[in-house]
Amino acid sequence: VSSSRRVQRKAHFTAPSNLRRKQMVASLAKELREKHKVRSLPIREGDEVEIVRGSNKGKVGKVTAVYRKKWVIHVEKVTKEKSNNQSVDLGIDPSKVKITTIKMDKDRLALLARKAQQ
Repeated sequence: VSSSRRVQRKAHFTAPSNLRRKQMVASLAKELREKHKVRSLPIREGDEVEIVRGSNKGKVGKVTAVYRKKWVIHVEKVTKEKSNNQSVDLGIDPSKVKITTIKMDKDRLALLARKAQQ
């Protein structure tokens, strides 16, 4: 691991998709944090989130897409009107949201169990 800013930036912006998944994490709501003994999780389609920063602060919705190439997520009902009245999803940084409901399956349960043991 380099301490050079240039090398760190290159590693970040040229990271492959599997590493971007690990870096695109969101913190859990207080109740979930206490229940699972885990502070944050990689964000995923189907999770319900609350936006905690920016002009859309307070809005709640399901994650409709995790756009790893652009480092953003799309949340339902968080859109922008274009000049031709077409609606476009707004990209939101995953670190600026809080997961309120986790979409559970066996892989996610295993991940939570593994993280809680550490």
